[in-house]
Amino acid sequence: MDGDAPHSIGDLARLTGLTVKTLRAWSDRGIVSPSGRTPAGHRRYGPDAVARLRTVRALRDLGLGLAAACALADGEAELSEAAAAHADALTAQIAALRRRRALLLAIAHRGGGTAPDEVASLVSLATLPDGERRRLVAQFLDSVLGDSARGGRDDPAVAGYARTLTPELPPEPEPAQLAAWAELAQLLADPDFRALMRRAVDHQLAESAAARRAGPAVRPGTVAVVRAHAAPALAAGTAPGSRDAGRIVEAVAAQRARDLGRHDGPALRDLIRTGVDAARDPRRDRCLRLLATVNGWQQPESPAPQLDWFADAMRAHTPA
Repeated sequence: MDGDAPHSIGDLARLTGLTVKTLRAWSDRGIVSPSGRTPAGHRRYGPDAVARLRTVRALRDLGLGLAAACALADGEAELSEAAAAHADALTAQIAALRRRRALLLAIAHRGGGTAPDEVASLVSLATLPDGERRRLVAQFLDSVLGDSARGGRDDPAVAGYARTLTPELPPEPEPAQLAAWAELAQLLADPDFRALMRRAVDHQLAESAAARRAGPAVRPGTVAVVRAHAAPALAAGTAPGSRDAGRIVEAVAAQRARDLGRHDGPALRDLIRTGVDAARDPRRDRCLRLLATVNGWQQPESPAPQLDWFADAMRAHTPA
């Protein structure tokens, strides 16, 4: 029975897939009105009620509220606009659910040894609003790069450091990216780590300025020079206290003296040592690895083995 004959509420339930209880409630609220009643007082509904109920149910199945579905069924609202708005809302909900799923997986991947306070910290940092996350990153960059005496952000070198040190968490991060961001956020907020990175950047910028004054040729920095000399020695098993290691220390010092237009001596050796110590700090290495994970970059090769070897060689071959 789906023609012009009046329908009982049971017929409506069969034709629309709605329950009798729901139909009675909707009828009492005026969402669908009976076209008449039987002599016994039972409600009867016309074919227009079937079409209306099917429309309302279809819109409800798409997630619209009952009032919005009724307004659309009555033509009181533009269907295309309402559908677009609801689709946008669903997009935001889906993104939030995916982020929540990624966060749960990040917690699961940590294993059973994760303490409750660690979970609370992970959730808090991983769910920071975009504005709070950007503010934390900006404070970190200002602390490390914000001294106008260093040329400001217009300095290409400073701008390059800013790009390298800026995490960009994607809208739908993977579990590993969320976990990396949470750990990175703790580092970025740490005053001791900010001071370390500021010293490292200051050292590199000072070296770059000295190299430019020494001539127009492009010269590698201390870390690159040290790694180039130390890597073969480390691979060959050369001991830091050996004569060969001493010759490598002398070679690095001689090259940096030429590159920076300075004389080899205690001041230059201190400069080299400062650059090496800042670059081999485990927190800096960890920061760069976390940044690579958050931004989807290739993981950098750690310079720590070569720098640690050279630091030991410097100590062994530097007069007291």
